[in-house]
Amino acid sequence: MKPEASSISVSKTQTSHTVVAIGSDHGGFDMKESLILELKSAGYEVNDCGTFSQEACDYPDFALAVAQQVSTGKAWRGVMIDGAGIGSCMVANKVPHVRAALCYDVSSAMNSREHNDANLLTLGAGLIGLGLAKQILKTWLTTEFGGGRHAKRVDKINAVERQYFKD
Repeated sequence: MKPEASSISVSKTQTSHTVVAIGSDHGGFDMKESLILELKSAGYEVNDCGTFSQEACDYPDFALAVAQQVSTGKAWRGVMIDGAGIGSCMVANKVPHVRAALCYDVSSAMNSREHNDANLLTLGAGLIGLGLAKQILKTWLTTEFGGGRHAKRVDKINAVERQYFKD
C-alpha cells in the first residue's frame, strides 16, 4: 500500500518554527509513530522523546520530557499521546511556560491555538482514531494565535504561572 501524502505542510512563515517534540506512553505509541512520519514528510524536525516500544510504561515520564523541550525552547511545539490525553495534559501544565491542551476534535484544536496560544497538544489514542488525530494535528499546527482580546487572557494565565511557579 502506497503511503498517502502528508496533509500537513510547513508554511514559509514557519521556517524558524519547525521543531516539534513528540512523546507517548505505550497506549499512544502506534499513533506517535504515524504522526512522526506525517510531521517529517511535512518538513518538520521531530524530537522523539519516547517511548520507543509498546512495552508498558508511565505517561508522566514522557509528558515531562516533551514539556521540558517546549519550556526550554528546544522545541517550538510539543505533542503528547497517551490513552486518554488527560493525564499527560495535567503533567505538561505543571511545567513553566507550557500551555498544554487536550484536543479531541478540530474545533478544540483551533480554539486552543486561537484563544489560548497552546504550545503543547495532548491526544487520547484510545478515544480518537488516527485519521482524526492527523486532522487535529494539522489544524493545531497551522492555526495562529488570535491575539487581541485573547492576548489579555493569556497574559492573565502567564501571571498565574509567575505567581505559583518560581523558575
